[in-house]
Amino acid sequence: INLRYPREIRDSLEKLRVLPIITEKGARLVLSDVADIRITDGPPMLRSENARLSGWVYVDIRGRDLKSAVQDMQRVVAEKVHIPPGYAISWSGQFEFLERATAKLKVVVPCTLLIIFVLLYLTFARFDEALLIMTTLPFALVGGIWLLYLLGYDLSVAGAVGFIALAGVSAEFGVIMLLYLKQAWNERVDADTTTANDLLDAIRDGAVLRVRPKAMTVAVILAGLLPIMFGSGTGSEVMQRIAAPMVGGMITAPLLSMFVIPAAYLLMRGRKRKQP
Repeated sequence: INLRYPREIRDSLEKLRVLPIITEKGARLVLSDVADIRITDGPPMLRSENARLSGWVYVDIRGRDLKSAVQDMQRVVAEKVHIPPGYAISWSGQFEFLERATAKLKVVVPCTLLIIFVLLYLTFARFDEALLIMTTLPFALVGGIWLLYLLGYDLSVAGAVGFIALAGVSAEFGVIMLLYLKQAWNERVDADTTTANDLLDAIRDGAVLRVRPKAMTVAVILAGLLPIMFGSGTGSEVMQRIAAPMVGGMITAPLLSMFVIPAAYLLMRGRKRKQP
């Protein structure tokens, strides 16, 4: 129960001491009879959370990632701080937001990969070709991981968003390359006469057709992302961590689609072709 008296009473200890109190039996007392009223030093403000008094300790972290720093603090507090009954400790702020975002990403990332795989299967109508594109995705992300390491960025929610976008672009590169390889091969395919050399020619023609379009695509993406990487101002730090995986991935993803996917397609189809 909170009671707020007029200011002329609150500002005087004597007036507070003589505030009337009526007991259950009707006796009249004053507040000084049941309480010791005095001025003492205390916190400048009382805060409450979930109807309980709370105190806040603010921590600024520099030079390391937030999650590992909070985990170290939690370990030290658990080992060295005795919490009396009725007290509780909670870790809030950006760490709480990070935990929520991490929990969502654990659901979003697998769902995204599953959707990509289903779309690939619907596109190619072949399980092995869809699986080929999916297995190349982790290797296409290597460039983004290396650029984050070289720039000294810790993996964060923004970086995870950048990797999701990079995975989509990498899958697109692989799909276009595989479609051109299949088109070049279908123009030559003949179960009775085609040989391994025909398959090699089809792969060369299909892969060469994608060199210039891929180079133009990479150039356009880099032209849009480099201003973000070198920009400054409000929100630039978050945007740089989103763009960094994309910039690094634009080196490895095109190379993988132009060299690894044709070689893997040769291995997949070469087993069914007769040698000359």
